[in-house]
Amino acid sequence: MSLRFGAAPQRPRVVHRGGCHCGAVAFEVDAPAVIEALECNCSICRMTGFLHLIVPRDRFRLLRGAENLAEYRFNTGTARHLFCRTCGVKAFYVPRSHPHGWSVNVRCLAPETLEQVDVQVFDDYEARFAGLADPD
Repeated sequence: MSLRFGAAPQRPRVVHRGGCHCGAVAFEVDAPAVIEALECNCSICRMTGFLHLIVPRDRFRLLRGAENLAEYRFNTGTARHLFCRTCGVKAFYVPRSHPHGWSVNVRCLAPETLEQVDVQVFDDYEARFAGLADPD
């Protein structure tokens, strides 16, 4: 499985709004109304229930809450796992696979602009052995 930008068929984009549970952090992301999300089984994604929508940096806008974000890094330190200091929700982060983009948690998007979410399971452990992914 490839994790490259543009791997999905091109569809018209809409502006999705999202944020953390308490509302301290809010963002917008430009993405299709029909989303192809990745469900990864690595330790941190599995434990946080993260459902990935990977987008280039220019399709993501932080609307508020930069001062309320805390950061967690592990292993190589490349991925920047960001979460709300108040409620603890990880709504987006900078993934190791796309350090110049964002991975948005589809579960943190408002449902009004989501027409459909198709989930594709991504086996991180199998991908690591095939050389397609690294932990973190």
